[in-house]
Amino acid sequence: MKKTNSKLQNRAFTSACIIVAALGLAYAPIPGLQQTVVIVSGTELQAPLEQLEAKFEQENPNIKIDLKFQGSQDIVNKFIDQKNDFTPTVLIPASGELLDELSQRYQAQNNSEAFYNQPQPIAKTLLVAIAWSERGNVLFPNNQFSWSRVEQAMQANSWSAVGGQKSWGSFDFVITDPTRSNSAQASLNLWAMSKLNASNPNNIDYNNPAITTLFSTVKKSVYQPPRSTDILLQEFITRGPNDADVATVYESIALSRWQQSGKNQGKPYQIYYLNPTVETVATAAIVRQNVDSGTANAAQKFVDFLTQSEQQKVFVQYGFRPTNNNIDVRSVPNSPWSQNIPGAEINPSAKTLPAPNQKGIGEIQRLWQRTN
Repeated sequence: MKKTNSKLQNRAFTSACIIVAALGLAYAPIPGLQQTVVIVSGTELQAPLEQLEAKFEQENPNIKIDLKFQGSQDIVNKFIDQKNDFTPTVLIPASGELLDELSQRYQAQNNSEAFYNQPQPIAKTLLVAIAWSERGNVLFPNNQFSWSRVEQAMQANSWSAVGGQKSWGSFDFVITDPTRSNSAQASLNLWAMSKLNASNPNNIDYNNPAITTLFSTVKKSVYQPPRSTDILLQEFITRGPNDADVATVYESIALSRWQQSGKNQGKPYQIYYLNPTVETVATAAIVRQNVDSGTANAAQKFVDFLTQSEQQKVFVQYGFRPTNNNIDVRSVPNSPWSQNIPGAEINPSAKTLPAPNQKGIGEIQRLWQRTN
């Protein structure tokens, strides 16, 4: 009887061990079976993606996310020219129009589709201007942004010439590098529209002498433009008034870094909505080049994860507008729209335009490169 009980206990113990081992195999990473998904994103998404990476890997232990960050135009160019020292799986530039450009260029070179599936929107934001409050009050009366006022200040190169204090010195406007960054391309496109009083962002005559002169003025005034928008904003905050007065950036990072500007400079900057402005939609695409179907499936899990409501709320916390219109940005914990940020609006009245198309981007880049 004792022997029988002992055998039964041994069998139960063995069965329990088998169950525990099976659970371990199901939920723990198996050496050799873990898949690595390389995400190449614009720098404006760096903070939320780094936060969401840890959560996703915890829920999907057999998938490792490897995040890389570049300027949005760099994402396209480096992929097409195969200049990366890694193999990208997912590309997430700031604008879906840049993926259209990549798809067309890739198909022309390879006669095949660039992506596994239709690219998916991840998060939205608007192009805005920022200025240190005291100087913005002088340059933009009634809080109305004006491209002509910025150009006037750049041409004068002096705050005193546009109503500012002489001690403020020269006027310093900042944008990113238009050959590498989507925000600068969108800024110059809107500026050209304003200059020509045009209504169509994709029907601008970049050979017009007035636009050539405008680009020359901007290029002479902008010294060593940063490669990405988040880097620009960090430099803007660090440099402060007298070295950086006005800039165009994404609303998302302007909101998420606003408190930092107050800590660094004593008085934070103010946000100004451009009218019209550009809505950019950070969009994810799973590439086919050197990516097998198993890795593509793992990548799709991550992209789908980013579009779920809980993850969309994380993007809201970093100043992005969700692709899910059912999410109220004010109800999200730690939402920047609940922090009384000067100039921030939940529903700005500005007309919203798409980012410039491939042809427009090409014209902007060519004119910038040949302008002195």
